[in-house]
Amino acid sequence: MTPAQFTAALRARRQLIGYWSLLDAPVAVERLARVGYDYIALDAQHGLFGYQGMLNNLMAIDTKGSTAVGVVRVEANDPAPIGRALDAGATGVIVPLVDSGQDAADAVAAVRYPPLGNRSYGPMRSGLRIGPDPAQTQEQTVVLAMIETASGLAEVEEICATEGLDGIYVGPSDLRLAIGGATSTDPAVADEFETALVRVREAAQAAGIAAGIHNPDGASAAKRLAEGFTFATVASDVVHLEQSARHHLSAARDTEGSR
Repeated sequence: MTPAQFTAALRARRQLIGYWSLLDAPVAVERLARVGYDYIALDAQHGLFGYQGMLNNLMAIDTKGSTAVGVVRVEANDPAPIGRALDAGATGVIVPLVDSGQDAADAVAAVRYPPLGNRSYGPMRSGLRIGPDPAQTQEQTVVLAMIETASGLAEVEEICATEGLDGIYVGPSDLRLAIGGATSTDPAVADEFETALVRVREAAQAAGIAAGIHNPDGASAAKRLAEGFTFATVASDVVHLEQSARHHLSAARDTEGSR
């Protein structure tokens, strides 16, 4: 999938499935990019890599046979990390902690070149992949605002109506905490959480923008897509590495014990 194809699909609210990466492991990301996902999201907010890791992983996503584009969750709603992620070749950015329409407008401005925004011109790598022309870049680069706080949920309709915003992205762990959960998976607020997701989906649909959500596994992603989310991420390499290792260890021990 090319950046142009991905951006067009996302803006058309067609269903897309991605994978979440936290590790500074370009060889692993290179393999993940060939599995069939539409995008690989690199977590520069909570992930275990710095700028060089982000750059190396974005280059790995562009491997021969890749089906995916690279998206980066930046560390903050600030022009500097947003610009660096885009200059490194990200097709889009996921901007955390968006609490208001103004926050969303600031994120959009950081992604767009003048006169649409205030992104500084310096496409050191993105110019090779997306193109150096500002108009072409605007067409092929997406900006997604995270809905993960009480304020963000309260202002979700205003956020979705922000001119130039391509979509919103639910951070379920933070959102569950924001609505009163004692933990990031607290079942005591399950009903309130599902109500919040309906509000988010409907706000995005009314505004005609994409609605995405993070998921712990593929089955959960399928459920959310069936409910009306237009893109869903399966997380993550760290979790799946541990789960797979535990599964194989258990199988080995079971075999050993059966002798």
